[in-house]
Amino acid sequence: MENCTYKYSLREGATAFSTTRHGGVSVGAYASFNANHYCGDDPKNVEANRSILCRELGISNDHLIVPHQTHDTRTLIIDDDFFALSPSVRAERLEGIDAVCTNLPDTCVCVSTADCIPILIYDEAHKVVSAIHAGWRGTVKRIVEQNIKVMSDNYGTNPSDCHAVIGPGISLAAFEVGDEVYDEFHTEGFDMNLIAKRYPASNNNNPSTTSTDKESSKWHIDLPLCNKLQLFHAGLREDHITLSGICTYTQHSDFFSARRLGIKSGRILNGIMLQKK
Repeated sequence: MENCTYKYSLREGATAFSTTRHGGVSVGAYASFNANHYCGDDPKNVEANRSILCRELGISNDHLIVPHQTHDTRTLIIDDDFFALSPSVRAERLEGIDAVCTNLPDTCVCVSTADCIPILIYDEAHKVVSAIHAGWRGTVKRIVEQNIKVMSDNYGTNPSDCHAVIGPGISLAAFEVGDEVYDEFHTEGFDMNLIAKRYPASNNNNPSTTSTDKESSKWHIDLPLCNKLQLFHAGLREDHITLSGICTYTQHSDFFSARRLGIKSGRILNGIMLQKK
């Protein structure tokens, strides 16, 4: 894998991708393609990497929309009024945002991940795209369902017209959690028989067996499946939902993983944009 983007076959009229660790200028734990300003990388390298990406996408750098995420459920709509604001005010508007949507062509809405789950949605009927960041906190708060409601309220989106990609993220086998995380999902009504399994404790790499021994095992949560189920329950057709199947923890040489590389490392940029008519 050499390119800086891993592209998805979504539908005609939209471009969707996740960035890889390749094809950029960053160094160390950020090597080599990190386009996120919020993880400690050299700002000059981040800007250089963003320019590489924007040239590939055929857009100007100011039309690459990257929010500062806080594991909440707020969605920001990017419209003509947003671009009428000064750069500093735009940056303020992107603070505390974990989902972004737009109906403007050649405007790439993005979320950053490094084990959390990115969801990219395309409303083919109304020509709207959305990018969602779903860590376990956003997932348990049902950010996907809330985002689709925002799309419906603002653009008239019918979920059955939407196509979605669930991008690279940590897998069930690698995502060991404490009992308190399991309890939050249970309290919020998730089907724990579907989304959770016990694995031998501290054996995240590729455990081959599950365990019911509570003394020697830990709960694991299937975040990609949790978000797929939310898409399905929100009204998307199951055959309109694509899972990348990429585990960031085990494939950290190609995709950033905070659990493997540490917090001071790069982030995957997951983006989606409408193509010009």
